[in-house]
Amino acid sequence: MMQLSKKIPFDEPYVLNIVRACYILSNVIIFGIYLYLKLQIDKKKDMTVIKYVEPPQMGSSEEPKSVTTTIQAYDKQQWRSLIRAQLMGIGMMGVMHLYFKYTNPLLIQSIIPLKGVFEANLVKVHLLGKPATGDLKRPWKASAGLFGGLPGGEIKTDKKSVEAAERSGRGGAKEE
Repeated sequence: MMQLSKKIPFDEPYVLNIVRACYILSNVIIFGIYLYLKLQIDKKKDMTVIKYVEPPQMGSSEEPKSVTTTIQAYDKQQWRSLIRAQLMGIGMMGVMHLYFKYTNPLLIQSIIPLKGVFEANLVKVHLLGKPATGDLKRPWKASAGLFGGLPGGEIKTDKKSVEAAERSGRGGAKEE
């Protein structure tokens, strides 16, 4: 994509406007998918209780936190994080394009986030109809993003870890 974007004449106004329109259309499609996803989460109303141990923030000396929630509340939390990540990407792209006048990333950011939507676990379960087993069993592992490979950031669901975190007194409150 980078090689293709180097060959596009972004200095011509009509080409630049077409690429901007593609970027805007891509984001409208993504938000449409996320809106439909939210409707599907609300429609299913899965009140199955899940328990897991959330690792502490990297670098903090806190104990792992026990979390008891429902699948619907967990999915809504994941949905909010998807929306937040998309808005952050739009903000960064806005700064890069409007302030620094970079145009090449517009084309790339029209395609990569759209591809990323269909790789999200929430979309796989609710829209693509894949069963929530194996890697899609909640709670989901953190994506291997910038710091995804660092140790100590794994969510634990085994009974021993959950009970130990509940006994330690950190967390244990049910999220509604």
